[in-house]
Order: sequence, then C-alpha cells, then structure tokens
Amino acid sequence: MSAIVAAHGPFDPAEGHRMLDRLTHRGPDGEGAVQVGEAWLGHRRLAIIDLDQGGQPLHDPDRDLWLIGDGEVYNHLRLRSALEQRGHSFRTRSDHETVLHLLAADGPEALTCLWGMFAFVAASEDGTFVAARDPIGITPLYWAREGDTAIFASELKAFDPDRRNHVEPFPPGHFWTPETGLREVDAIPAGQSAAVRELVGDGEVTDEPPEGVLTAIRDTLVTAVERCMSADVPIGTLLSGGLDSSLVTAIAAQVAEREGWRLSTFSVGLADSEDLAAARQLASALGTAHYERIYTEDELIDWVPELIGVLESFDPQLVHSSVPNLLVSKLASRHVKVVLIGEGADELFAGYAHYGQIESDEELHAALIETIAGLHAGGLQRVDRVAGVNGLEPRLPFLDVDLVELGLALPARWKLAHEDRGEKWLLRTAFEGWLPDELLWRRKAQFGEGTGARAVLRAHFGAQVSDEEFARERSQVDPPLRTPEEVAYFRLFQRHLTGMDPEGIVTRFVEP
Repeated sequence: MSAIVAAHGPFDPAEGHRMLDRLTHRGPDGEGAVQVGEAWLGHRRLAIIDLDQGGQPLHDPDRDLWLIGDGEVYNHLRLRSALEQRGHSFRTRSDHETVLHLLAADGPEALTCLWGMFAFVAASEDGTFVAARDPIGITPLYWAREGDTAIFASELKAFDPDRRNHVEPFPPGHFWTPETGLREVDAIPAGQSAAVRELVGDGEVTDEPPEGVLTAIRDTLVTAVERCMSADVPIGTLLSGGLDSSLVTAIAAQVAEREGWRLSTFSVGLADSEDLAAARQLASALGTAHYERIYTEDELIDWVPELIGVLESFDPQLVHSSVPNLLVSKLASRHVKVVLIGEGADELFAGYAHYGQIESDEELHAALIETIAGLHAGGLQRVDRVAGVNGLEPRLPFLDVDLVELGLALPARWKLAHEDRGEKWLLRTAFEGWLPDELLWRRKAQFGEGTGARAVLRAHFGAQVSDEEFARERSQVDPPLRTPEEVAYFRLFQRHLTGMDPEGIVTRFVEP
C-alpha cells in the first residue's frame, strides 16, 4: 500500500505536493519526489519491507529511469533471477525495483509478465513515460487530462478541486504513453486454458466436476494464499465468519503454523451478529490469536460521515459493508500491517443472490465476466480505501491471476445454483474437511447484513431525508438517486469531494 502522484507535461510541483499531502494515510512511513524531464513523480510509502530497501522514487544505476509504484508483485523473485542472468544488478529487495529493470529491458509490453496487484508510473530523462495498472484493477489509479498535461493519483481526493471534473478511473489492464496513447496490456482471462481443457475433457460437460477440478481449485487457492503471505511485517486475516474469509484464514493458519508463528484474526459486529459468532467459532477451531470489536448501533451511525470521505462513494450497499470494514481495519492496524481478505470469491464462483436467478451457462459466464470487470470501482474500492486510511496493505488471494484464470475457465454449469446446490457449491465441495461443516455450508450473508450494519444504517439515514427533499434532490445525478438513504449519503459525498462529478466515477449497485 502506497500513494502515487505523477504528471506528464506542464505541471507545478507545488500541486503535486498538495496531492501527496492528501494521501498521507496511504504512506505514513516515507515520502519522495523527483522531476524527470517533462515528468514529475511523487510517492508516499507504507513500509512492508525495510524502509531503506524500498524508498521511492526508485532509479536505475545511471539515474536515468525512475519509477513509483503501489501494490505487490508476487512473482518478482523469479523475474529478478531472469534479469540478473541478463546482467542487471539490483540495489534493494523491493519487488518494484524488479519492475524498474523489466521496463528498462523490455518496455511496457513486459508488464504482462507480472503476477499481482499494481499501479506504476515510470519516466526517464529522454522523455520516456509510462503509466500502468494491473488487469483486474486491484490497485487504484485515477487520471485527469487537460491540454498537454496528464496527472495521475491513487485516490480521487488527491486532485485539486478545479481538476476533479476531469478525473477518470485509469482502466485496469492498460498502459499509457504520450506516444502510443492508451493500450491494453492484458485482458481478464476468460477462456479455457490448455490445462483446464485437460482437466475438463473434450467431451460434453457433465453435471459433476471431475476430482481433478476440485483438486486444482484447492491447490490454486492454497498457492495464492502462500504467495500473499510474503512480507517482513506481521500478517493477519479479516475474518468475517463467511465462507470466503474462513477459507483464506484456514489456509493461512496452516502456513503460519508450518513456519512457526501464530496467525492473527480480526472480526467485528453487533453483539448478537451472526458473523461475529461464526468467526469466533472458526478462530477457536484453528487456534488463531483472535481479536474482535463489538460495536453499538450509535457507533455505526457516527462513523458514516467520515466513512463517505474515505470510501469516495455514496452507494448504499457499499456503505453498508464499509462501515464494519472500517472498524475491523482499525482493530487490525493495532497488531499487523498486512491483512488477507476474502474478496473475489463471489465473482469467481457465483456467490451473489442474483446469480441464482440465472439458468443459462452462457448467461452466467457473461455475468461473472462483467462483474469482475467492474470490481475495481466497487468492492475493490472499499477494500483499498478502508485499508489505506488505516495504514494496512490488503491482499486478496481469490484475485490471484492464476485463480481468476482457472475460475473463469471452468464451465459455468458447475456454478449454477438450484434447489439441490446452493451458491458457491463448487468452492465449498473443493474444500470439504477444511472447515467445520456448519461453517463450510453456512448461508451467505452480505458483510453489511451479517454484521448487522445494513438494517441500522438504512433505517437511520433513510429517515434523514423527507419526501419533499427526496423529490427535489434525487435528480442531481444520472441515473437519479434511488432512495432517501442514498440522498443522505450523496450530501456527505459532495461535502468531502467538492467539485467532483460522480458520473463515470462512482459505481452504483443494482439494488440500493
């Protein structure tokens, strides 16, 4: 987790420093900036490895090519070894220095080699400039183009108010240079790889997946969790008590035990919430160092005004899940710097309730692709902003590129929910024996629902806007605001993000 600010073209460095100041929460451990030809690069850093090993901007030995980045590249050691064999020398252990050398050697097309979550901007004295973002958009990046100037930043709030109407999300899986414009690096993998075709077979898809498919799901997720547990600082998991975070926690607890340390887990909820009870049960079964925060209804309500500014959204569903997420992240930040999160499983294995209304394999597959393509402006935005404001780095094993490729390549027929099979049956079956049965087959609840936040917030903020006010204010955005509750959140959004037009920036879920 870091903050990046960059510009190409005419730009006042004072504006860059103002932008960095608004992102101090993402990088409390260090700041750096450099003017490189026509470019300006600024960075704030959360130290996940030794501070003297990863300060940015990074530069090559000749101080010609400079780079700033956010996120984590999981296969950097393999890439570093290959680059060393080609004669490259490294000054730090930073995974981002590997990217610096990769760009110097092979240009931006080489970014297809990266596994992980990332946003990078690099510039050199000869005028070379490139900005890039990972294929799913796990790591945030926004940009604003005015005349000959392009400005980049990690969050919307970084931009000066008079720039905000020009801000757009930088598209996932793309890079930009002044010469080539915007180009796609890598699309979300949606087809069947040769390995998956071998697992599934060439004949007609059966109703029952072969055992090899279940093994592949299990092994790929285990590897993804292991990959996410590389850090020089304490690691924990945000344990909601739902299936996804429980599986990540069960795997991580095994890894920690094998390496001789005890995993920390963190949960929140109202005193009688379902999630809190389920998380407590699993933590006890796994023997983790478990921490929990029981909040009141008044606390939930009191945190919303601050949460809207952190989240940079006014969508009710996102707000419902983000308040408890904010509180559990505050709890976790007292003990660890890296947290593993279960985000992404619902999109890969059809966990949401509306998927249950789909009966066609083709329609379900298309719906999953569309949902994952929009994750960067929905669930991933919540994960990033809430972790970032608390000085945490979130890592998401379910969105490891290998698991995404496998999950989307599997026939959608195995993910269809019907009376004999509940949601995420395929994932649950693959991990039989890893969790107590009552947790493995527990009914899915949205995080805001399971923690008790949804009902509380909906009732309170819905009552803050009269019928007359709702009729008068709902058409401020297109499409119109849908409920009095959403109007209340939009008022707070306007207060925090002066001058921001939410169209094209704020994703709103199907149901408020």
